[in-house]
Amino acid sequence: MQFNADTLDAWLAHLEQLHPNAIDMGLERVARVRDAMQLKPAFPVIIVGGTNGKGSTCTMLSAAYRAAGFKVGTYTSPHLLHYNERVAIDLVPASDARLVAGFRAVEAARGEDSLTYFEFGTLAAMHQFIAEGVDVAVLEVGLGGRLDAVNVFEPDVAAVVSIDIDHQDYLGDTREAIGYEKAGIFRAGKPAFCADPLPPESLLAYAKNSGIDLQCIGRDFSFINEVTQWRWRGRQGQKPGLPFPALRGAYQLGNASLVIAILDALHERLPVSIGDIKRGLVEVELAGRYQVLPGRPSIVLDVAHNPHAASALAHNLSNQGFFQTTHAVFGALADKDIAGVVELLKDRIDVWHVANLDVPRAAPAEKVAGLITTTGAARVHIYPDVFSAFTAARSAAGENDRIAAFGCFKVVADMLALKPR
Repeated sequence: MQFNADTLDAWLAHLEQLHPNAIDMGLERVARVRDAMQLKPAFPVIIVGGTNGKGSTCTMLSAAYRAAGFKVGTYTSPHLLHYNERVAIDLVPASDARLVAGFRAVEAARGEDSLTYFEFGTLAAMHQFIAEGVDVAVLEVGLGGRLDAVNVFEPDVAAVVSIDIDHQDYLGDTREAIGYEKAGIFRAGKPAFCADPLPPESLLAYAKNSGIDLQCIGRDFSFINEVTQWRWRGRQGQKPGLPFPALRGAYQLGNASLVIAILDALHERLPVSIGDIKRGLVEVELAGRYQVLPGRPSIVLDVAHNPHAASALAHNLSNQGFFQTTHAVFGALADKDIAGVVELLKDRIDVWHVANLDVPRAAPAEKVAGLITTTGAARVHIYPDVFSAFTAARSAAGENDRIAAFGCFKVVADMLALKPR
């Protein structure tokens, strides 16, 4: 008997219990339902994978296409406050009604196939993009690449932003193993890009052995920081006088360079002018990516949840200016390299406010605090939730201090729900 409901909350509850495993790598079930739904996009599809930087890259791409007047569908994950954030048309989150219509279409077609939460949502997103007649779809890989649900669709362009250690239980515990999995989104005869400055040999070999023309940052495209502006270089020439992306962080120049390379690759089908690119760069918005809130004390929100992202956050914090004391509001998932994250940030944090998180995979605050203490940190406090941790940090911080809330998406989501200031 098919499930049916009128509300988005009811559908999301259904999705959460539909499949026995939250993650079930493989494309066979998703492909069968895709075919049953006859999901054959007639528009270009861009798939973006990587350990970190996927969301920023997808959002900048979509902002540029929107500036050029194209109708763009964007599928990202996870969401911060509302599921609707995952599916957007012209960067506007989908309505409950649109999402429910997509879920109903998947439910009607899946038959006996059981789908995970992410698989179900991926098919529903593409159903909506086709129904609404988008000009281009930008799809963010959920986990890995080769066996991820978005890879059931044939990309016109595929890009890997970065490769580092994360999700070891599913992807392997070396950059080489992870690089192979992420390279699985590349297709022979289609443009492929990598923005990691040191791509693993496995990714390069995958491209070479598959007859893929892989363009790499630093070799085939690059950027030059000219202090007040920046310059892009690629196979087709240069684009000077570019504004810095509205998304903060030095690493965003690498992401923006990848975006321009992708735009160039699809230019004949989707022409985007230099003016559109500039407008997209300055208008782009994405919560939780080194997001600095106005006012004092300075409050920084960042979804840094693995060592690669923690390294970028540490760099950004060191370049933000002088603050007498930096307080951390921190929580983490148990399957992450918590010790690695703490090690990279220990010299940037003076006081740690560790919160318990009400999500299934959360690491107990006591365990997280113990890991922090082993680094020699003297001031570590434990709280029942993010609200209590932030309240304590806000009370202790002076106007010349800083609060950095990070560790996982749940920390940033709870902070945004609090609307701190």
